[in-house]
Amino acid sequence: MTSIRQLRYFVEIAECGSFSGAAERLYVAQSALSRQIKELEQQLGTPLFERTARLPRLTLAGQAFLERARRLLADLAQAERVTRDIGEGLQGSLRLNHSSTVPLTGSLLARLGGYLRDNLGVALEIAQQSSEAQLEDIAAGRLDIGLLRLPVLRQHEGVVLHELFSEPLFLAVSAGHPLAGATQVRLEQLREERFISIPHRDRGGLSYLSASLCMDAGFFPQAAQVLSRKTTQLQLIQAGFGVALLPACMREIAPVSVSFVALESRCMSTVALACRREAGQLARHFTGAMWQ
Repeated sequence: MTSIRQLRYFVEIAECGSFSGAAERLYVAQSALSRQIKELEQQLGTPLFERTARLPRLTLAGQAFLERARRLLADLAQAERVTRDIGEGLQGSLRLNHSSTVPLTGSLLARLGGYLRDNLGVALEIAQQSSEAQLEDIAAGRLDIGLLRLPVLRQHEGVVLHELFSEPLFLAVSAGHPLAGATQVRLEQLREERFISIPHRDRGGLSYLSASLCMDAGFFPQAAQVLSRKTTQLQLIQAGFGVALLPACMREIAPVSVSFVALESRCMSTVALACRREAGQLARHFTGAMWQ
């Protein structure tokens, strides 16, 4: 049976144009190289090279065999890469969910894109999910990676959080709101405003952070008639139902009729990546690439 060594030797001789040159490239004795090619020709039952006083030339059979030998070696190299990548956690599929206030935009999207370009054998299954549900599914093994906003109020055993980046919060109002044209606003000015996102006592995330900041300013945010913790809050703000404190990244997906006004006191919100402490190699590799 033809061996991989014989294929490599044959291709090297054909590409180099001489037995001696191929022997030097392969770091083998020319006699050993000649012996392997002779055995290969005996197995195939036909000569692959015309031995002349000058340089060896491929026979018609050798020319036909060269194309297929190259293809076989390329397929083998690809199989080796795939196998190695799987073993190192660089092949497979990851289930990734993100909260509505962590849209896949800006630097986050750039990180994901860079990772996928560098790891062509990895596929991502992406969906939107609340932070609390993400943590529950990660703990139960139904989800690999979560992208959420801190703080989280309920810790899950075996789930770890890695802080990715922080960004400033803005006041989001409709274009017709009296504060829409302001350069900056103080949190104290929002005492009488209606907020379209109010925290639940058992939930953290952006609504909890917003309420905490308002309480630090001396008031608890009043609830609007219509509430939402999803990206639909942008539509509610646009329609004039109320206001919200939203991270900078939300500007990239907001309607043009929603205005983002800077806060006088710089308020920051942190995005974190959640995964199992005992995650598989692929999830660990992804986490390491994103958390740097």
